[in-house]
Amino acid sequence: MRGALLVAGTTSDAGKSVLVAGLCRMLARRGVRVAPFKAQNMSNNSVVTLDGGEIGRAQALQARACGLEPSVRFNPVLLKPGSDRTSQLVVRGKAMTAVGARDYMQHRAWLRGVVAEDLASLREDFDVVICEGAGSPAEINLRATDLANMGLAEAAQIPVIVVGDIDRGGVLAHLFGTVAVLSESDQALIAGFVINKFRGEVGLLEPGLEQLRQLTGRPTLGVIPFAEDLWLDAEDSLGVTGNAPVGRPGPPVGSSWLTVAAIRLPRISNSTDVEALACEPGVAVSWITDPSRVRDADLVVIPGSKSTVSDLEWLRSTGLADEIIARAGRGQPILGICGGYQMLGKTIVDDVESGSGTTPGLGLLDLEIEFAADKVLAQVKGNADGVAVSGYEIHHGRVVCNGDSPLLHNADGTPEGSIRGSVRGTHWHGLLESDDYRRMLLTDVAGNGFVVAENVSVAEVREQQLDLLADLVEKYVDQDALDKLIGGGVPNGLPIITSRVGLGQGPPRIPYS
Repeated sequence: MRGALLVAGTTSDAGKSVLVAGLCRMLARRGVRVAPFKAQNMSNNSVVTLDGGEIGRAQALQARACGLEPSVRFNPVLLKPGSDRTSQLVVRGKAMTAVGARDYMQHRAWLRGVVAEDLASLREDFDVVICEGAGSPAEINLRATDLANMGLAEAAQIPVIVVGDIDRGGVLAHLFGTVAVLSESDQALIAGFVINKFRGEVGLLEPGLEQLRQLTGRPTLGVIPFAEDLWLDAEDSLGVTGNAPVGRPGPPVGSSWLTVAAIRLPRISNSTDVEALACEPGVAVSWITDPSRVRDADLVVIPGSKSTVSDLEWLRSTGLADEIIARAGRGQPILGICGGYQMLGKTIVDDVESGSGTTPGLGLLDLEIEFAADKVLAQVKGNADGVAVSGYEIHHGRVVCNGDSPLLHNADGTPEGSIRGSVRGTHWHGLLESDDYRRMLLTDVAGNGFVVAENVSVAEVREQQLDLLADLVEKYVDQDALDKLIGGGVPNGLPIITSRVGLGQGPPRIPYS
């Protein structure tokens, strides 16, 4: 089998990323050489590739589903929101500039060339490429300069399936409307639908699916049931809601639970760092925005941020900063990661990200941070108190002075991070996925009655979830139809919806290449 498929969605968070991951793992288990591709992603959850680039975390998970290491080719364009109006533009893994919506439009022409080249190279090197769209293809106001949805599908002549989240309600209207608002040429690329997160008796849904087929001329290729166990590696930090639990931990090994309060910063990045804690039995992790939740938690985590100074000011304005400082005064454990680590120090000098100059930190660590234009991007290994650790770094801020003991040491022996009393901090993302270190940390912060499990492996949990995704795709999505689409390309003669809506031609489009 050789070919490609694009998975689009009726909305953001409809299930595109997990369906792509499931398709990739399913094909890989069949011995197909498969790779993921997302032309353009907007996310503050990212990872560092082996070649020192930066891509969306979802594409790293999809690569793992394929049995591959992350590569910048899998996500050539990444937008990292730093405010409601601007994002950092990352191209082929390297930060280029900060752009607003209108500024970004000016970059689209040359970015099309980047996207086309990387997709073409993947199609040469692999049997199958499973592409993920961005947002929804029904955003026709953006069609003229689209890089990731119908613009990509049209240029490469890739068949498209549209996935909708039935848990949101109105999924049949979403699927019909997504097709109906497209131009005739774009409609001709939409080959079928998949419904995600279904609960209940599928027989009750089947009449609606048949009517959808009659209205659109397209089949529903599968109805995937809701699976509670799928929660690891969230696609986007901005989808994390305050005062919400993380994951579904099993019951405690001992007689009591351990509680973790993770601060839900407005511009949180790499929110997935705390998910490793939620893999542990008896560890209840919650995102919080309420200062009253700081006092009673066994551990407070201040995660990374795409806007460190701005989020530090938010901590102060909400009263969270005062509670964090009071918590440190009581000797209660606090962990800061990347931007959260920087906030714990004495000063932050930032003429790069915020342009705010010198800002006082929380003063809980003897630490001074200065931002540089170049971003640190690295996969890292080392040890902490004799325990092997690993992770990755993504940050502009550099430590220019550190008067505290190091939290750990890099493989070359250089110190990393800080520890002062009950306050810890590090620039390393992914540190908590080092199983022995995580167990050591939990043992240190645990109260009476909590017992740390001995055999939890975050890597194994991730593999189990990928296999579960593949199992769901194999069981609930029409395999013959998928194979025919991937291998045969865009079907001929797909109906065009014109009579029911006064659309069909769509806006003018800039040629893709």
